[in-house]
Formats: sequence, C-alpha cells, structure tokens
Amino acid sequence: MSTRHFLTLLDMTPEELQQIVQRAITLKQMRNAGEIYEPLKNKVMAMIFEKASTRTRVSFEAGMAQFGGHAMFLSPRDTQLGRGEPVEDSARVISSMVDVVMIRTFSHELVETFARYSRVPVINALTDDYHPCQLLADMQTFAEQRGSIKGKTVVWIGDGNNMCNSYINAARQFDFKLNVACPEGFAPNADLVSLNSDRVKVFESPEEAVKGAHLVVTDVWASMGQEDEQRERIREFRGYQVTPALMDLADDDAIFMHCLPAHRGEEVSEEMMEDPRSVVFEEAENRLHAQKALLEFLLAKA
Repeated sequence: MSTRHFLTLLDMTPEELQQIVQRAITLKQMRNAGEIYEPLKNKVMAMIFEKASTRTRVSFEAGMAQFGGHAMFLSPRDTQLGRGEPVEDSARVISSMVDVVMIRTFSHELVETFARYSRVPVINALTDDYHPCQLLADMQTFAEQRGSIKGKTVVWIGDGNNMCNSYINAARQFDFKLNVACPEGFAPNADLVSLNSDRVKVFESPEEAVKGAHLVVTDVWASMGQEDEQRERIREFRGYQVTPALMDLADDDAIFMHCLPAHRGEEVSEEMMEDPRSVVFEEAENRLHAQKALLEFLLAKA
C-alpha cells in the first residue's frame, strides 16, 4: 500500500475529507468529556518549521501528546536542511526515524520533493501556495455551527493567497460556491480559478461578492515574507476590510472566519472580531481536533 500524504485537499477524496471532518467533531467531544484515547502511542512526528507559528505548532504538538505520541520540533537552525543538505537526503533520513512528518515552509515544491522521497506520510502545514490543514478546521467549524456547507456560498475577501487557493480546492471538494473579492493584481492562482470556473467567481467589489453569503472569510493583507510590501498593500486593500456593516449584506445566518493572527483595524475591524457572528476562536481551536483526525486517518489506519 503506497504512503498517503496530505499536501493539498486534492490528496483526499471528498468522502475522505467528510470522514475526517466528522471524526474531528467526535474527537473534540471525546476530549471535552475527558476521555483518554491514545491510538498513536509510541509514534513520533517530526515538525519541520521554516515559518514561525503559534496555532500550527501548539495544535500538532498537543494533538500528538493527547494521542499518546511525541512531536519533535525542528527549525532550520537545528537541522542540516538549514545548512544546504538536499531535501531528498533529509527526507530519506528523517522519514527512516519517525512515523509522520509535518512541514511548514515557503516553497510548495520543497514539500512535494520531501514527500516524494519520504517513506512516511508528509503533511503540508502551510506553504506559500496552500494551507490545507486550516481548511479542515474551517470546514469542521462550519459543520458544527451551521451544518453541511454543500451548496452554500462562501466569500473570500482580500489577497488571493495560499488560504484563498485552498478555499478554491475546498469549493471543489466540499461542493460549495466561492466568491473571491480582491483588488486588481491580487487575484488567486488563475489556473485554479479556471479549473473551477463552474463554482468560483472573482469580484472587485466586496459588497457585491458578499450578498447572500453563508460564510465570510479573510486573512492578513501581507503574509509572511511580504512584510516589505505592507504599506503598499494597506493602500491597495483599502475598502476590503470586513466589518459588521459588510457582514450585514450577507445571509442573516452568516458567520465570519479568519485563520489568525489578525491585524485588527486592517483586514478586519476590531468590532467584527468580537461580533457574535465571528467564530474565529472556535475555528482556531479546531486546528487541534481536525489535525488529530487527519493524523489518525494517516497513521492509525495505515
């Protein structure tokens, strides 16, 4: 049986993704009930970080501990990967000693190369192109809050970044419509949009895009590695802030998500973060439960 990896949402079937989301909800209930469940006892995860993280590190490390396993933090300062060792060599060595590898980095190609030479599952915990683990948490959150997302309308407001690309994949895999509102020059991957043109539309007007939507999502305007563009991006994205007034144009039952960290007063107003329609902190917690379900899927059933 070939090794399964999770580099984008397209690495799973829609049925498998639904299974993982539903299992995440169950695992959350088990943890909240104080039930001890350790399917990954004596399993080890290598966590390779080239990008800083709060939610990713805490959720994966806590998840492995709660499952009875161990998570090992590796930064470029700690490994030969940061000193120029070929990715292929590092993949062969690290995967011979652990049971699963999680990578948070810049280049999506690096993750693909690592997976190609790894003998154990590799999880993309964020690249410049995709952030599939966050989408598992987001889909879990919507399911808990509003039920099935199938046939609903989701709106992405802001930069056509890695999160936006993953939302396009999610629209395909979870069968919802996606409106993307972004300034000219900041659209998502054109090939992805074209491949999913039956369900993805790009707008310049946030107000037009958000009408009747069931979920409104945004992210910072300048991602890691784009800090030098911050001032220009604030200028370009003026008018794309998610506020309670913008949310009022959405469906009466709409909810708001943000993968965090948020720049309050930029892509989202202070008031929107604390608005009753905001589920950002439930969404953040669900990184733990969704990733535990993913780990169980990749390891416990292998």
